[in-house]
Amino acid sequence: MKYDFDQIINRKHTNSAKWDTENGFDTLPMWIADMDFTTAEPIIKALEERARHGIFGYASIPDAYYEAEVHWWERRHHFTIHKEWIEVSTYVIPSLSAIVQAFTEAGDQVLIQSPVYNYFNTSITNNGCHVVVNELKHNGDIYEIDFDDFEQKASHEKVKLFILCNPHNPVGRVWSRAELLRLAEICLRHNVVVVSDEIHRDLVYTDNHFIPFASTGEEFLMNSITCTAPSKTFNLAGLKTSNIISANEEFRKKVNRSLNINEAIEPNVFGIEALIAAYNNGEEWLDQLLVYLARNRDYIMSFIKERLPDLRALLPEATYLIWIDCRSLGIPSTELSKKLLEEGQLRINEGLIYGDTGEGFIRINIACPRVLLHKGLERLEQILKSIHSNLSGIIPVIHRGENHT
Repeated sequence: MKYDFDQIINRKHTNSAKWDTENGFDTLPMWIADMDFTTAEPIIKALEERARHGIFGYASIPDAYYEAEVHWWERRHHFTIHKEWIEVSTYVIPSLSAIVQAFTEAGDQVLIQSPVYNYFNTSITNNGCHVVVNELKHNGDIYEIDFDDFEQKASHEKVKLFILCNPHNPVGRVWSRAELLRLAEICLRHNVVVVSDEIHRDLVYTDNHFIPFASTGEEFLMNSITCTAPSKTFNLAGLKTSNIISANEEFRKKVNRSLNINEAIEPNVFGIEALIAAYNNGEEWLDQLLVYLARNRDYIMSFIKERLPDLRALLPEATYLIWIDCRSLGIPSTELSKKLLEEGQLRINEGLIYGDTGEGFIRINIACPRVLLHKGLERLEQILKSIHSNLSGIIPVIHRGENHT
């Protein structure tokens, strides 16, 4: 089947968090990590068949669900997991919160790497713990890990967990085996449990290779917990289905107890069917999606280089999120975000929400038909022109060039 990712689908008035919460009908949302593509046909068919049954009571989890998850890991990532390693949860964020609750006490510390997905902070602070930040080093076109600082932070007796984002949101890194091994060794040495958020594991571009943290070695496998979901891969976030995976039985018991305390373990009846269909029959769609996303990535990189030369976009190794350095404008990211929304009717994510190191950056979602991507970039261009006219000398005149769709 040939999927049409250029098709524009009207998502207004569908209770879409992305499209129905904007100021004004013409606001273009390029913020939340939610794709504007119809999902794979086998998933739609599976949901239609389940819906026709007409009864949506409490659900149990069939063996087919676990088998689909296990086989997906083997086929796509060459890593073997087992059914008994899997705990089902509603979503990755409740999973992280349950893990923090299970492994810490109020006043403990949890280590993260900034800039990073903002809900890591929420999961930590909501459980009475303190966030400890290992700032990623921005070295030109790539972010790297400050391992000396990481070890210093991990060695503190109050640090009980490290939440890893792999692949990383928002900077788009796919951590190498060498980098993961070094993190793993430091955490093991200081009795810090590694929680690896691998929700973007399937959205990796050619020439990059995703390494599951748990695959780095037996002792590191036993000191880790992995969180996954089909939601980013197949655009199924609204079905609230995810998995927590650990080979360590004691870890699983702690997590299971925490999930049950918070009543976050009941599966979504449609999410079950969607995961089975996605992992068993969705690869054709995913392979085509990755080609389209790569072209969108190349398009935005070219657009910024040619028409917005004072901005610097980092080429992502994974995800459909582009991290853009706007510091040359001299405008706080919150102010720039507000200006883009109110004057340009373009909603993006301001970099500051991902930590202090995100100041001066913005994040743009490119998982949309290319014509919408072009429209959004033109709006960005127009706002930067107005900034230039008001603050002469900050940025050069921007040439529009040809209209590409």
